[in-house]
Amino acid sequence: MDYLAGLNVPQRQAVEHIDGPLMIIAGAGSGKTRVLTYRTAYLIEKGVDPFSILLLTFTNKAAGEMRHRIENVIGTQAKNIWMGTFHSVFAKILRFEGTRLGYTSNFSIYDTDDSKSLIRALIKEQNLDDKIYKVNLVLNRISNAKNRLIGPDQYMASSVLEQEDRYAKIPMMGQLYKLYGQRCFQANAMDFDDLLFQTNILFRDHLDVLNKYQHKFKHVMVDEFQDTNVSQYLITKKLSAVNQNICVVGDDAQSIYAFRGADIQNILNFERDYPDLTTIKLEENYRSTKAIVAVANSIIARNKTQLKKDVFTSNEDGDQIEIIRAGSDNEEGRIIASTILETRQRDGLIWSDFAILYRTNAQSRSFEESLRRLNIKYKIVGGLSFYQRKEIKDVLGYLRFVVNQQDEEAFKRIINLPKRGIGDTTIAKIAITAAEQNTSVWDVVANIQQFQGVRGTAPIEQFADLIKSYKLMVEVEGKDAYEVASHVAKTSGLVRELYEDKTVEGLARYQNVQELLNAVKQFVDSEENEDKSLATFLQSVSLLTNADTTEDPNDTDKVTLMTVHSAKGLEFKHVFLVGLEEDLFPSQMMLQSQADLEEERRLFYVAITRAEKKLMISYAESRYQFGRLKSCEPSRFIDELDSTYLKMAKTPGKKDVSNYRPVQKTGFVEKSTNVSAAQLIQKPKQNTNYQHVPSADFKQSDPMSLQEGQRVEHQKFGFGTIAKLEINGAERKAHITFEQGVGEKTLLLSFAKLMIIS
Repeated sequence: MDYLAGLNVPQRQAVEHIDGPLMIIAGAGSGKTRVLTYRTAYLIEKGVDPFSILLLTFTNKAAGEMRHRIENVIGTQAKNIWMGTFHSVFAKILRFEGTRLGYTSNFSIYDTDDSKSLIRALIKEQNLDDKIYKVNLVLNRISNAKNRLIGPDQYMASSVLEQEDRYAKIPMMGQLYKLYGQRCFQANAMDFDDLLFQTNILFRDHLDVLNKYQHKFKHVMVDEFQDTNVSQYLITKKLSAVNQNICVVGDDAQSIYAFRGADIQNILNFERDYPDLTTIKLEENYRSTKAIVAVANSIIARNKTQLKKDVFTSNEDGDQIEIIRAGSDNEEGRIIASTILETRQRDGLIWSDFAILYRTNAQSRSFEESLRRLNIKYKIVGGLSFYQRKEIKDVLGYLRFVVNQQDEEAFKRIINLPKRGIGDTTIAKIAITAAEQNTSVWDVVANIQQFQGVRGTAPIEQFADLIKSYKLMVEVEGKDAYEVASHVAKTSGLVRELYEDKTVEGLARYQNVQELLNAVKQFVDSEENEDKSLATFLQSVSLLTNADTTEDPNDTDKVTLMTVHSAKGLEFKHVFLVGLEEDLFPSQMMLQSQADLEEERRLFYVAITRAEKKLMISYAESRYQFGRLKSCEPSRFIDELDSTYLKMAKTPGKKDVSNYRPVQKTGFVEKSTNVSAAQLIQKPKQNTNYQHVPSADFKQSDPMSLQEGQRVEHQKFGFGTIAKLEINGAERKAHITFEQGVGEKTLLLSFAKLMIIS
């Protein structure tokens, strides 16, 4: 058990805890993956059957990495652990048990595009206004309901939801939800939310099935527990009810997915559900410098709703966090790009050491333009994934329909692809006929001569014969996924059509299809995949998450651009956190309640803790939005950071306006005794417990109108008198003596919000 020697005390305690409920609070960079990995290996070494261990993650990539690490410790027994994402594990259970709910084992899994296509069709069929019943709105309402375990009938019976929908001018929402569920069921299909929703129904209505899996899984472990929703928690709670050996690992400070249904109360109230709970805190950060850890702690400490922990690090002090002020969003892009170029050359780094993190995808434009001008290679994470490309979805549409002929969305995609003379009118007639005869579209297509009123049957018969030949390969001849996929790609005409397109785009699409076939071949050749059927391959593809997309191993040295949400779980040597302006970060959409603001603050915390060595935070004084130039003010989050560890950055091509006094060395990190980004000098013996409540009529005065001797109000420090004004180029400072024991502070007027009282 040499692997235990490298663990610190709380890590080892967590690994060696076997029996009873356990919650591991894992601060950022504290080695939670190592703990979860070694704990699993330790269980097996202590005699726990790997088949009885269930380990749930949020990405297939995380599961794969953990399985590989466990295998390095205990060998091939790791292959027997039930490990994967919530969706992949419960999709597997539903393949075995779905007949109890009326599904076949070959049910399709609809992705977002499939769901939107179906909803779009339902809105049209019901003669509803698609400008009011927007597809995304309807899909989100359905998704949120499922994540809260509210089925269509419950939805329609709820007076609260009915009132909400009437207020939103979508009174037919409940009916759309019901029709959507019916059509998915008729198509023998589930969407992503159904994989959890239907598992809950399975365990609720079929106690023998629940009992089977309760006794099968002796140990249940959940990674990233703070990201679970109501549905996910209820499933894991039920599965561990018999043995009570549930271990959850997470950090409430990194709960940032409420918009996806994640419920932070799951981790905050976990102890309430398990009175005998053992809680272990992993508080040592192995990733970041002392300065980065300190500013991260200073921001998250302001959240009232949290599990207290004291994150620390033994790493180097590190540089202060630099605050960059840009005149515009375009200038912000230029400053960041030139800083990356200069830093890389000066410090001997590579492009992939740098990441630019922003609140919204739309912010990438100015950085992309600036990086391109300097010939800096970059990649955007969260763009169109390989499996979302049209040519890939076309081939997968054929493969899905071969496996499940009830899949109406796949049928609509491929019936006239490549073009075979089957028009929209004919396709609509097939659908109407199927509805009238209470049968599937495939039954109509496969027996087209028996149905009156459908014209031009020859192309339809040819299509039916093609699908029947593919079915024969799967169901009778038992061909593996690659044999079927390669045959379908060639004989359907898709590959030939792409090959004949000699444009650059056509060649790229052709190569993408070849890459898809390579992926199928790798799946078949992998020793880890015992079931090499087409159905199993399609399930593995449909359950890929954005974090699971693979990169070209020869083309990874690029600057990474991504949203903060996409950056969770990643780390970079140098991080540029950009766009720190009010109404952008925190988002204007997240200022409706204290809970919203605290989620934005957790998001800011996650962004800060992605940095290993260097963190720079930038904001623009003006930004184009919706075609109009808008003045911006710095984010309140900058003001909330511990100013000890901040400094204004020197911006390329501009006069240095920081004018710092000598820096005093401390045992922790260099502390500047002069201006930082928000407040500069923290005098000793101040009343740090004083909490000022701003006046109801508080309104910031024009900084240019401030004069020495005036009495002013600050939103945080309260009332005070301006003792001295200091002007140095573009930088203006005010030395203010505040009341209530707050003491004297020196404020940068480009940040400080002051109202003149007298």
